[in-house]
Amino acid sequence: MEMRRLAFWVVLLVVFSACKNKPDGTSAKVNKTPEISPDYSQLTLPLNIAPLNFKIEEEGDEYFVEIGNNPETSVQIFSSDGIIKIPEKKWTELLAKNVNGEIEYAVFVKKEGSWNQFQSFTNQVSESKVDPYLYYRLLYPGYESWTEISIKQRSLESFKERTVVENNAVSQNCVNCHAFNQQNPDNFMFHMRGSMGGTYFVTDGDLEKFNLKTSEMENGAVYPRWHPSGRYVAFSSNKVVQQFHSMAGKKIEVSDLNSTLILFDRDKNEILDIPVNKERKFMDTYPEWSPDGEFLYFCRAAQIGPGYDYRDTRYDLYRVHFDPEYREFGEPELVFDASGKSKSVSFPRVSPDGKSLVFTYHDYGCFPIWHKEADLYRVNLENLQTNKLDLNSNFTDSYHSWSSNGRWMIFSSKRGDGLSARPYISYIDDAGKAHKPFILPQEDPTFYSHFLKTFNIPEFAKMEVSFTPGELRKAAAKNAVQPEWSSN
Repeated sequence: MEMRRLAFWVVLLVVFSACKNKPDGTSAKVNKTPEISPDYSQLTLPLNIAPLNFKIEEEGDEYFVEIGNNPETSVQIFSSDGIIKIPEKKWTELLAKNVNGEIEYAVFVKKEGSWNQFQSFTNQVSESKVDPYLYYRLLYPGYESWTEISIKQRSLESFKERTVVENNAVSQNCVNCHAFNQQNPDNFMFHMRGSMGGTYFVTDGDLEKFNLKTSEMENGAVYPRWHPSGRYVAFSSNKVVQQFHSMAGKKIEVSDLNSTLILFDRDKNEILDIPVNKERKFMDTYPEWSPDGEFLYFCRAAQIGPGYDYRDTRYDLYRVHFDPEYREFGEPELVFDASGKSKSVSFPRVSPDGKSLVFTYHDYGCFPIWHKEADLYRVNLENLQTNKLDLNSNFTDSYHSWSSNGRWMIFSSKRGDGLSARPYISYIDDAGKAHKPFILPQEDPTFYSHFLKTFNIPEFAKMEVSFTPGELRKAAAKNAVQPEWSSN
């Protein structure tokens, strides 16, 4: 009985102390918004995003945050170190109650016994959901080694993450270039280089390895993009070289020596040349389909010759009409003349409604992830007008992809430290305007300050990819399926 009575008074003391320490109307006003990291202020958020945990970067002894516009339903959080972790259930309820409205954040910092209240900031809550899963490749910055490379699946509605492909499970082979067909995990693929090399396709849960290089091809198949029908996958076939520099501003440059476009017909197990460069006067790379499957977009530069300077190689944006029934292509059409502006384009990505295309815009070449000047630009495909998106930074912004509803864009940015790429999400409104982006939320808000790996090729997905590590090892051990070369 005495122990129960003691426990009661301990609980009562804790509750009383918490109430006593809560800020009240006498808090001193601070004429600025608080410094927080990550910067999760003034955003447009999807209805189903994980909690945006953050750290208050203001000097103090205690911290208190109230999130919400109604004191009866708001989320209240005390912290002794400024780290604010929002309970997932309460966060989900808060988003649901404020859909198409805004959430207010009131931040208080206690210093030398007195509470100070900073100016509040808000976030808008959109009714448009983001696709529930995100896939990306994790590796250390640089390409000198592939000792630790994996493709990860992260839930955007929580902090759950799992490994889809781990190169340690397949004899340290390099895994890269994963791609979905319209965010559909039933049409998923990735490349593997090394002793178990090949292109791995997941179809209705089954995993199968292919060798997408025939004797008629000079180079292998890379940079895949699915035709929306699921029957075809377009690739570029590239001869790529890497240059490693000692200068401070440029460590690595990746260049194309020659490249062509090819089409893999999965129904017939055939590979054919995409006949847009019959005389081999150009280097064509980075294919991308329109959502109706009628156009193939790609990047084109003049074929380089002996003694070339990689800084003079610049790619323009083209497209060509495609007839899927007869596997026939029309004549190439210039969409955006980047070389005429002494610039280059790469990674074209068409929005799900077919009205917009976003590409990476940079000074030269076709591999901009080591280009500090790389930014994302939008082409209005109805009038071919181009504008720079407002989501860019002073560091590399690239590797972008659309959500299935076209309302969200995720991209990799090096704006944090100039070296490691991090995934950022931006709301895209009806006018095609990009809103302030936010970094992928983590349970620990200090995560990015000590995590060294870089995030490559972030791709949204509607569901989980289903194969297991055992199924991957089994598929990798088999001989690769060899497609036939077709003249048409």
